[in-house]
Amino acid sequence: MQTPTEAEAPSWDGVWIVIPAYQEERTIRALAQEALARCPRVIVVDDGSSDGSRAQLEGLPVTLLVHARNQGKAASLCTAFEYALSQEAQCVIALDGDGQHDPADVPGLLAAWRRHPERIIIGSRLHDRAQFPPARYRANRFACFWISWAAGHPIADSQSGFRVYSREVMRIALSGKGRGSRFTFESEILIEAAGRGHRTLAVAIPGRYPVHARASHFRPVIDIAKIVVMVAKRLLQKGMAPLGLWRSLQAATVLPGRSVPLATTPLGAPQVHHSPDASVQ
Repeated sequence: MQTPTEAEAPSWDGVWIVIPAYQEERTIRALAQEALARCPRVIVVDDGSSDGSRAQLEGLPVTLLVHARNQGKAASLCTAFEYALSQEAQCVIALDGDGQHDPADVPGLLAAWRRHPERIIIGSRLHDRAQFPPARYRANRFACFWISWAAGHPIADSQSGFRVYSREVMRIALSGKGRGSRFTFESEILIEAAGRGHRTLAVAIPGRYPVHARASHFRPVIDIAKIVVMVAKRLLQKGMAPLGLWRSLQAATVLPGRSVPLATTPLGAPQVHHSPDASVQ
């Protein structure tokens, strides 16, 4: 089985880190600094925050895209994808703004994508059950079963937002049926992309739950119910996809996480970018 090697320093050409953020005043500055230490191109999408999140980014050389009102994570990802594609990005690495995803794991995910550019790389936390909140663990496993069935292959951690998306997958996401959904968009990306030949590959990452972070926006019962309804509709359209069910019951491949040297590209001076899709600060 191929794994990212410790000696393999990934190229950062064409790579952007994407951080959707809503009310992340407590975590966003430190997270952006950690991301910039690894990749010189970082997009933060502020989704109508009212808590001072934007002020926390002052002086940092990030691309800040601002929604005038809260539209949900799906809209934030779409805004970031559109901007990244306009900048000729080859891939983006998405991580949540609440600090649960450690930018130190970014090089390992990128190295896996360099080896498997046709895949969606997912940072999987489910192997670390002891560190996972019990209710979220059970909800995640339940969602993984349904999404894996519809996608036709086993997915190790379907609810992890720590992912590497290629140009092709970003285009699929922007043209997909779930673009307007606040709650099921990331699950629909996995299903839509799998149908076009872009399956997932997981890299193990540790769970990280900062005590100073705001309460999670994730609601285990309500959000998973919405996902199950979405998946059930798709399965009915496919005649319940019995082959997909059989494939989904196989064990998912999870690559071990490895440490990879940091990027040495200098950050340079702060720059202001302009995008027609959102206000940029």
